[in-house]
Amino acid sequence: MTDLDRFLSRAEALLARIEALLPAPSQPPDWRSAVAFRWLKRNGRGRLQAVIKPHRIRLKDLCGIEEQKRRIEQNTRQFIAGKSANNVLLTGARGTGKSSLVKGILNRYSAKGLRLIEVDKHDLIDLPEIVDLISDRPERFIIFCDDLSFEASEPGYKALKSVLDGSIAGMPENLLLYATSNRRHLMPEYMDENLEAKHKDGEIHPGETVEEKISLSERFGLWLSFYPFDQDHYLAICEHWLREFGVTAEQAEMARSEALQWTIMRGSRSGRVAWQFARDYAPRVVPSRDDSKEVPSGDAPRVIPAGNCPGETALGRAPKVVPTGDAPKKMAPKRTVKRADIPIAIKRKPS
Repeated sequence: MTDLDRFLSRAEALLARIEALLPAPSQPPDWRSAVAFRWLKRNGRGRLQAVIKPHRIRLKDLCGIEEQKRRIEQNTRQFIAGKSANNVLLTGARGTGKSSLVKGILNRYSAKGLRLIEVDKHDLIDLPEIVDLISDRPERFIIFCDDLSFEASEPGYKALKSVLDGSIAGMPENLLLYATSNRRHLMPEYMDENLEAKHKDGEIHPGETVEEKISLSERFGLWLSFYPFDQDHYLAICEHWLREFGVTAEQAEMARSEALQWTIMRGSRSGRVAWQFARDYAPRVVPSRDDSKEVPSGDAPRVIPAGNCPGETALGRAPKVVPTGDAPKKMAPKRTVKRADIPIAIKRKPS
């Protein structure tokens, strides 16, 4: 073997070791196995994992957000029908049903070909790779990013801007992005940024920092805002979930004061807090199936000695086992009382 052959052999071995460290191309999952998927990334390699048991919530269980439900349903129906639709940004108070609304949309329209892919905000830089996997599929996909917010230095911020509107490669027709956030503009806002505003001919022109921050949120065509619940709204949601858990109307009415105490303890009135209260209260007033069943006395299990030797317990001799109704009880023989056995009291006359 010449020096050249040895060099080529070592080079091929080195390349094989390097290729093992490089991320492999993403493989499409079994699209028929589930309606929801999650993008997972390990050791630099990303893949779509099927969610076998997604959180199925009905839209009718989301109370008090009828306008938000109407608008997102209309947008989703247009998307499924192959018509134009917008990316959706759901912002507002915590626990008001933003994420649950997206899950409810999937639950209602999954039979019509709607699919959902959950992507963490740190993995948004892989969006072009996800787009390549689903661009030729006949289903309609929603990329769902929950609790979306960025700091100025995070790389996913610019990657999301590029994918939504700005890249030379356009968004496929079978893909939309639904995101939830507690921040309207998805970025932290500071007081000193208002000092960058300029006044010209009576008009206010925001500074470049503000323009940069609102540029991402403006790429979502549909904004849905969620607001904190008042007391009546909160109690109505509590009553709905209590009835769903089997509580009667009278019991739900009696639970109002305890539901208000629950909000004071939690420091918040929201749909999530109402659902948590119902999960705590309902088991205490609704009898379970096991409690309603009466076990016959004759079917009770027998006592088995727990000693070291047969017929002996750890404390000495085994206790006597009393029949539990399985064997017929032996009646004692009836005693015949003779007349001579009965004592007769003789009454004496006073002397």
